[in-house]
Amino acid sequence: MAYPYVSDREVRVISRHFGDPAARRLDTYVERGGYQALRKAFELGPDAVIDEVKASGLRGRGGAGFPTGVKWSFMPKQPTRPHYLLCNADESEPGTFKDRELIRWDPHQLLEGVLISAFAIRAGHAYIYCRGEFFETTQVLARALEDAYAGGYAGRDILGSGFDIDVTIHVGAGAYICGEETGLMNSLEGQRGQPRVKPPFPAAVGAFGMPSTVNNVETLATVPHIVTHGGAWYRGYGTEKSPGTKLFCVSGHVNRPGNYELPLGFPMMDLIEDVCGGIRDGHALKAVIPGGSSVPLLNAEECSRCTLDYEGVVAAGSMLGCASVIVMDETTDIVKQVRRMVQFYAHESCGQCTPCREGTAWMTKVLRRIEDGRGTEEDLDTLLDMSHQMTGTTICVLSDSAAAPVVSSIHKFKDEYLALIRRGERVGVA
Repeated sequence: MAYPYVSDREVRVISRHFGDPAARRLDTYVERGGYQALRKAFELGPDAVIDEVKASGLRGRGGAGFPTGVKWSFMPKQPTRPHYLLCNADESEPGTFKDRELIRWDPHQLLEGVLISAFAIRAGHAYIYCRGEFFETTQVLARALEDAYAGGYAGRDILGSGFDIDVTIHVGAGAYICGEETGLMNSLEGQRGQPRVKPPFPAAVGAFGMPSTVNNVETLATVPHIVTHGGAWYRGYGTEKSPGTKLFCVSGHVNRPGNYELPLGFPMMDLIEDVCGGIRDGHALKAVIPGGSSVPLLNAEECSRCTLDYEGVVAAGSMLGCASVIVMDETTDIVKQVRRMVQFYAHESCGQCTPCREGTAWMTKVLRRIEDGRGTEEDLDTLLDMSHQMTGTTICVLSDSAAAPVVSSIHKFKDEYLALIRRGERVGVA
């Protein structure tokens, strides 16, 4: 079974078995060299595994891009209390669909990454927090976990090494905010899914009050390959500051949307025009959201000089985030799309922080008013002022996420806002 839209420009490290149902089976995974990295990790020891991941330059693939090995090194070296590894599989950012595919097609790759990472941070228990809507995906993962236990790759005395590591799959209830690491921990503990104030940070006081590390699915799926081939091998892909490969989720107005694994630093226009077959129906490119709906929009000119790495996207005026590339052609109603994004964040706000709870709802009303032709030019100043008040003033960054597309769209596509406002003035809408 061929996975749709595979490009000859891909470097398929973690996605190499996409589209192959046989890869879900333990026997197939082991035949292909699976769980050898876990054996090697036991031989190396926890500190050497962390050093190898540091040497690779692997950065968190959930959006923040923080160096993974450095994050692991924050965990206490001489545990006097239980340690936990938390795998964030609550993939809920609009435009993102990579983690579910990693789990669906190659669940043992993730499990091996979880086990190695738990061993490295000296955790005796790992939790995989899955989004509630991932029904089929969670079933695939649960079956693979049962097989891993039966095969001696998880549980007591793994592979005769003397190490005990348990893995639990926890299914959430579909709240976007539980994708934030501290909201995830509260939900895991049975509390309301609301982010926590930091400090203390999870490495000091995390799940159940114990030292914890939270990593994304894609991050953990990469770990077995780094342990197998070494950090220097992984640095052979990507850029100096953004090493390795990355899964790019491309959606929107392209001929071949899908997941593509490419070296970081790949030119954005090459992704759109070559890998994804160009803009559909012969239309022109208008804008791209490069990292999921929570980052600023880039216009066509900015896209032409953007490379898809953490530094390159920032230089172009946005953020790489989780590399969910949403492509919009010249027919796109920017105001409508921004309103839909802000409305999503208003719906998903946990309500804990006033700027987020009130700001996202108020912003949605103003955008709806403009969209309906009932806005004024002063509304644009109001939106910018609200965005300023909503940025950097809350416990988590959901409020910032709502503000980012608003500010960038007003600055880059102000004429579209003004056209709606003036249309309303012409027809005398009250």
